[in-house]
Order: sequence, then C-alpha cells, then structure tokens
Amino acid sequence: MKPRVVSGMRPTGKLHLGHLVGALQNWAGLQEKYDCFYFVADWHALTSDYADTSELVTNAYDMVADWIAAGLDPERSTLFVQSLVPEHAELNLLLAMTVPIPWLERVPTYKEQVEQLTEKDLSTLGFLGYPLLQTADIIIYNAHYVPVGEDQVPHLELSREIVRRFHNFYGELFVEPQPLLTTFPRLPGLDNRKMSKSYGNTINLSDDTETVRKKVMQMYTDPKRVRADIPGTVEGNPVFMYHDAFNPDTGEVEDLKTRYRAGKVGDVEVKTKLAKALNAHLDPMRARRADIVANPSRLREILHEGSRKARGLAHETMERVRAAVKLKYD
Repeated sequence: MKPRVVSGMRPTGKLHLGHLVGALQNWAGLQEKYDCFYFVADWHALTSDYADTSELVTNAYDMVADWIAAGLDPERSTLFVQSLVPEHAELNLLLAMTVPIPWLERVPTYKEQVEQLTEKDLSTLGFLGYPLLQTADIIIYNAHYVPVGEDQVPHLELSREIVRRFHNFYGELFVEPQPLLTTFPRLPGLDNRKMSKSYGNTINLSDDTETVRKKVMQMYTDPKRVRADIPGTVEGNPVFMYHDAFNPDTGEVEDLKTRYRAGKVGDVEVKTKLAKALNAHLDPMRARRADIVANPSRLREILHEGSRKARGLAHETMERVRAAVKLKYD
C-alpha cells in the first residue's frame, strides 16, 4: 500500500497563484507516489471567520473546482469536506481532554494572528484549539506524511507531541505524522507586499486572460527606474520572480534580465511577455475548470463520494479510539 498523505485548505475566498505554487502543484505531484487525502477545511475557516458564513459552501465548491483544474484527480485522490466527517470533531474533543492549554498558547502563529488580525475577535476556544483539530484531521486517517513548508514544521511537531501524550494514557493508536518538506518560490503580491486577497494584490486562478494581462501591466517593478534606458534591478523584482516561476522559456527570461540590468528593455515588454507566459500556464487549467463548473452535480458528487470514503476510514479509527478510552457501550 502507498503511504498516506493528508492536507487541507480553508475555503475563505478565491484561490490565487500563491496557492498554486505553494500547495496545489505539489499536491498534484504527490498523487503518483502516495495515497492522497485532500479536504475542504470548512471548520478551520470558522476559527477566524465565524461571524459571516454566508459564502462558505460556495467558496468550498469554487475552491475544489480550482483543485481539479490544477491537476488533482478524484480518481487518484480522495477529495472531501471536513464537516461531512463528524468523527473529526469527536476525536478533537477526546484530544482536548488531555492536552494542556499552555501547549496551545505557545504556538507561534496563535500569538502572531491575534496581534495581526485585530479587526477580528480571536479570543475564542475554537481559534485557540485549532492545532488540536488540525491534529485530529491528520491522525484520524493514520497519515504518514503531511506536505508542509519549513515554517509549518513546528505545527506538525506539536501534533506529534499531542499523539504521544494521548498514547501515554490510552496506548498506541495512531501513526505519528512526519513532515513532507516542500520547496516553492515565495511569490509577492502584485504590489510587492505579501500576497493576500485582503490587499487586492493577487492573480486568481479563475481570472480570465484579459484580467491577468491588466493585473500584470500594473505590477510593481524597480521604483528607481523611471525610464527604460536606466539600468534596473532584477533581484527582488516581482515581475522577474513571476517570470522565474511561470515562464518556461529560460532563454527569454535570461535575455530580459540582461537587457533590464543594462537599461535596454522597457517594463512594457517585460510585463507583456510575462502576461503571455502566465496565460499560457493558466489556459489548460481554465479549460479543466470550465468543464467541472459546467457540471455542478458532478462536483457535488465528487465531494460527497470522497466524504463517504473518508468517513468510513474515520469511523474505523474511532471504533479503536473509543475502545481504548473505554467508551464502548455494547
């Protein structure tokens, strides 16, 4: 049997190029070697966006359409919805009985987000406990690996600590998940700030050809370069970072870099060629997305079928857990 991989994504809005290079391309590549379970983390979305849930389901379907467009194959991966597998919540509750609160308070992103997201009230049990739910999401399927970047490794280490503590009370029940380290280009937003839909500086996977072209032409470049004949800086320049990530014609990219440094090419040419490369990269995805969006009943079927499969495995896990915790009422 293939080793199992589990990962999820919150349905909080349109997916953009950051999601593509940061997760989806990697997820698609893992399908050959691993038994992949990818889920819509709708309960996780509630940890910070509980005040308005009106678009949650719409966002979920839209997000999964992007997943399939990016290469996730429902025949090779299990795509499902977290809230359609209530066993996640049961395991989360049982883990919560054993995990000390200080373990959760020391999570780096907990303090960071409380400080940064000042417009939201994050003083909730759900937000504090999201690492517990995250752990339940993973171990309920006995996942061997979780694809993460370097910055997420501490979260997975906490999950392993939670598993060990639970095992100390109730015996060996779960696989300790290991990080499957991924490397990907760190793409800035169009304005050279962090890429975020709240900044309005993203290129969305669902953007059409003309929208992509217009966004690219507005991109931040070298602010010191006021004319095309002034030598420009390539390093840290978002336009060239995007070229490196999406333009397969390395000869063209190197030529543009050389001429840019020498003050022999204008931003218009550099951006026009980037827009062309980006649209060429996104065109096959647009076609796949159009096919799945045109058949919404198929999209629903994929998620419900995947959720039934996931729930079957989760049910088996919880049968063992209930027996270990002595909560079996025969």
